[in-house]
Amino acid sequence: MAKILIVEDDRQLCDLIVDWLTGEGHVPEVVHKGAEGLERLRFYKYDLVILDWELPGLSGVEICREYRMIGGQAPVIMLTGKREVEEKEAGLDSGADDYLTKPFHFKELSARLRALLRRPAGVHRTVLTAGALSLDPSSRRVLLREQEVDLQPKEFALLEFLLRHPNQPFSSEAIVDRVWSSESDASPDTVRIHIMRLRKKIDEDGKESMIRTIHRVGYMLVPPAG
Repeated sequence: MAKILIVEDDRQLCDLIVDWLTGEGHVPEVVHKGAEGLERLRFYKYDLVILDWELPGLSGVEICREYRMIGGQAPVIMLTGKREVEEKEAGLDSGADDYLTKPFHFKELSARLRALLRRPAGVHRTVLTAGALSLDPSSRRVLLREQEVDLQPKEFALLEFLLRHPNQPFSSEAIVDRVWSSESDASPDTVRIHIMRLRKKIDEDGKESMIRTIHRVGYMLVPPAG
């Protein structure tokens, strides 16, 4: 699961990308103007950014360059209709990590995104585990002692996030920022309810919950010892 910002003025293409990424378990957000994209990048944290080259107002290259100048670290993939090597070089020199030439196949987009998401520190394992619990992001299956656990999409996304950051406490607000869309009305109470539902589904009788409540901080997943 990744929180992805899409800055693209082709609304039909945006809808297709959003449907595809949502189906793969990601949390996509969309803006259609360059200035709006840069504003989002200034105030919100994303795992990956998809930037169109040609946008109303600021271009994708200008956004990417400014994003890197303010310390933005998320991988950036540029969507472009440009085919000249010099133009693609300009995009990469602005701070983009990769590019796709339109039109493209969504399977190729997925492959590029997976490659980019593997680059940051803390490379993601294919299957995430904690004791007898395992989560496979590719098949979107959760197993507890080899028995499948039925999770709702947001429960799955929340569990994946916690498994990717074991022994790290997060406030409810930080969890909302990483797991829910920036436009959603999710609140700390929303997180509390989802944590409660997750515990009911993954906790084992007689054992302490892996999802701990940290007083005055938030929540933390602690894998069982041994």
